[in-house]
Amino acid sequence: MRKLWTCITGFALMFLLMAPSLAMAAKKAAANVVIVADTRRLDGILLWWAQMYNDSHAYFTLLTIIIIPVTGCVFGVLADIVMSHIGIDLKHRELAEH
Repeated sequence: MRKLWTCITGFALMFLLMAPSLAMAAKKAAANVVIVADTRRLDGILLWWAQMYNDSHAYFTLLTIIIIPVTGCVFGVLADIVMSHIGIDLKHRELAEH
């Protein structure tokens, strides 16, 4: 029984080691695909954003990672200001879990 499990484990490890080479062999037969943004009808900041995507995916990724949290903070502060002006006070509220 131990010899059977050793054989099964050996085949499983061999498959795991050979799977990347099989995927690489399949990749050579596939056609290359280029992913670009269509900039024909864009202008202003949308054109700049699409050109950045086409030129460098690394800069596009870094700028996206920076912009999303900053935008969230700005919208959160604006929401706090609007809610305080309409009378919703979230800073001094009573918790129901007492």
